[in-house]
Amino acid sequence: MSILFEPVRLGDLHLANRIVMAPMTRSRADQHGVPTAEMVEYYRQRACAGLIVAEGTAPSASGLGYCRTPAIYNAAHIAAWKAVTDAVHAEGGLIVLQLMHVGRAASAHNKPAGAATVAPSALRARTQLFTDAHGLVDADEPQALSVSGIAQVVEQYRQAALNAREAGFDGVELHATSGYLPMQFMASGSNRRDDAYGGSVANRMRFPTQVLAAMASAIGAGRVGLRLCPGNPFNDISDDDPQATAEALCKAAEPLDLAYVHIMRSPLAELDAFALAQRHCSSGLILNDGFDGASAEAALQAGQGEAVSFARHFIANPDLVERLRHGLPLARLERKTLYSPGPEGYSDYPRAGALAP
Repeated sequence: MSILFEPVRLGDLHLANRIVMAPMTRSRADQHGVPTAEMVEYYRQRACAGLIVAEGTAPSASGLGYCRTPAIYNAAHIAAWKAVTDAVHAEGGLIVLQLMHVGRAASAHNKPAGAATVAPSALRARTQLFTDAHGLVDADEPQALSVSGIAQVVEQYRQAALNAREAGFDGVELHATSGYLPMQFMASGSNRRDDAYGGSVANRMRFPTQVLAAMASAIGAGRVGLRLCPGNPFNDISDDDPQATAEALCKAAEPLDLAYVHIMRSPLAELDAFALAQRHCSSGLILNDGFDGASAEAALQAGQGEAVSFARHFIANPDLVERLRHGLPLARLERKTLYSPGPEGYSDYPRAGALAP
């Protein structure tokens, strides 16, 4: 049997196979960040994955910033997510929630009234975001978090982990890449602080490490994962030494004994992110970015990681595990409907069996 279909344990998470569904923003929540019935069906269809990492979800109102993305900071969010996790569990699946605070990569048009846009420093991200009301708009100019404000955000992450467990999730994953708040603290270009949270690489790791520790204390480290991509420039992120930054985060997180590290291939040709994670992380590694069935099998056989996550292949192939198991052709996604409301290009992709004459 292919190693892809063998079970594996990551912390307290027992995966039936090593095929993971990567977190993907799909913009199908309602205007209040509440998951919808379409999301219930979408995740239910993909419960064949050994683990689903549900899309980036805001731990607070200030953590929102994109159009129609979900949150988990109130009772309505928890109840709606419970419908998702119940559906996945009914199909025998396992699901964790990625917690994503976008920080300065935000527009007030995509937030509740009065919700602030915050960052380590008051530096506007040179990027634009889509809004339903105004189309593309520039990112907000953020407020620099005070030390007490940082403590409040750490507490919001801790409570979000508890809320995720109440909603039935098997664990949580910290989104620490793609130019969102943890990476804004980590990167020298977006963090210009001169206190204990800025300056040296050790200081810049303080915020994401405190967040991970808070989540682990709330629900157990064996149910907490970390996602990172060394050198990712998305959302106007720059760093003087991305390799040193990634190594520092891995070393800072190591004593926590997390369930897994979800490591993305670096866009920098000179930086081997998988090798970096192997050197500095004893937690199970989930490899991500650009894999198909054959390359995923080869990577696991070579001992590069314990599991492989797939993004675009899971969009168009709700039955991806069975397609890979039987060598069936993979359907291609429709890019025009990646972020549009409704079931089209979301929960209406057919299973391979439905295509048979």
